[in-house]
Order: sequence, then structure tokens, then C-alpha cells
Amino acid sequence: MNTMEVGVVKIAEDSDFCMLKWLVDDHEGWKLDYDSKSENIKVWTKSTNFTSFKMVKIHTVFQDVNANTMFDVLHDPDYRKQWDEHMMMSKEIGYLNPNNDVGYYALSCPAPVKNRDFVLQRSWLDMGDEKLIINHSVNHKDYAPRKGFIRAVSYLTGFVIRKRDTGCFLGYISQTDPKGKLPSWLVNKITQKFAPRVVKKLKRAAEGYEEWKFSQSNPMNKPWIYPELTLDSPRINVSDCNNLGHIKQDVETDEEN
Repeated sequence: MNTMEVGVVKIAEDSDFCMLKWLVDDHEGWKLDYDSKSENIKVWTKSTNFTSFKMVKIHTVFQDVNANTMFDVLHDPDYRKQWDEHMMMSKEIGYLNPNNDVGYYALSCPAPVKNRDFVLQRSWLDMGDEKLIINHSVNHKDYAPRKGFIRAVSYLTGFVIRKRDTGCFLGYISQTDPKGKLPSWLVNKITQKFAPRVVKKLKRAAEGYEEWKFSQSNPMNKPWIYPELTLDSPRINVSDCNNLGHIKQDVETDEEN
């Protein structure tokens, strides 16, 4: 499977991005759960050996969304506050290099389910007509599990964006364990059901991004494109991440009052 190991911080290599593309493009062993030609959305799922939570894959084509715009939307932390109503907090912890960072993300969940949070290493590669983003869960000494949150685990989450003549292709893949006491069958069912809704929301977000960005005081603030903008950002000390053992288990459960 993926070569980015949960709990280990390292610079993403070509093999990691090749694995992402293979997972997005190869459908052997996957089950097609949703296929809407009118919406141009397909959703697949696949079981793996190391967790009961299925891997989910989405393909879609946005006819009027530029590939560069989609890349920006997936990166821009300020804009995510505008379109992701589940996001409670997003914090840049620091950079490994201009194409690899570590961050904290907290999201709200509907009651009685407790809120979840993640510490994620994100890596990206922009090859012009094809752009790749991949993340996985890691640890950081300053971001231990918080009271009121359950620390979820991303084994692998990634995006493949490809330029099209009239828009862009978006491939998405994720295998995530929300931890807590949620039954895997329920999480798998909900994930399949809500995946198309997420795609539609992302499309609306992309359609409004350019106007929003140019209304900001510094519309060229895109460190994921301009590496020089990361020079003043904190740098990650790998020893603050890799010497903590495996991902810490959640200290709370959904059943607690």
C-alpha cells in the first residue's frame, strides 16, 4: 500500500506520489458504489487487511474549474474557513521543506459523536498539467490529544488533479480511522453516502475562489506555489515528531459524557 508510514515524518519521494497515482487510476479489487453520469461522479470502496475502515476513492471532472484553482482551493487554509463548515481549527505547525509541512486540523461532528482532530504531514508536487497532494497522520510533541476531541488517523489521503481542455479531473482517495467507538460498518456507509456531497461542495468552493482571493489584502500569498514565502515559517524538528512512538490512541470515546 502506501509507503508513507503512519507516525513517521519524512520527505515524500517519487515512489509515494507514484503510489498515489496508481491507487487513483487502478480499479482492480475496487467496488463501484456510486456512478452518476449527470453529476460526473464515481465512488469506489475497497477493503484492506490492516483496518476495518474501507478505502474510498472518488473520480470527478469539473468542467469549468481550472486545475490551478483547484490546487489552490485544496491548499488555502484561509479559504477553507469559508467553505468547510465542519472545520473548527486549522494550524500550520511548520515546514519540513517548501513541499512538505505538518499541521493540525480539528473538525466538528454531529452529537452525540465527539469532535475529531488530526496531526497531518502533507506533501505536494506540482508538475504543471498534473498536481498531487498526499497526507498521513503523524505526531507532534506540542499537539497531544485534547480534551473533548478524539484523535483520528489518516492512513492515506490524497488528491490527483489533472488539467483538461475545459476544466480539470479530480481524483481523491482516503483511508481514515475516526477512532472512538464508532462501528466500522456505520462509518463506511456514511462515508459512501456523503462522498458525492463533498465533491459538490468542493466544486462550489472552487467556483468562488478567484473572486474571494483577489478581494484579500494579499492575493499572491500562496506559499504552496511560491516557496520563498515559506522562509519565515517555522521549521519542523523531526525529533519532535518521530520519537513519540506510534500514533497515540484516543483518550476519550464517543460514549463518555
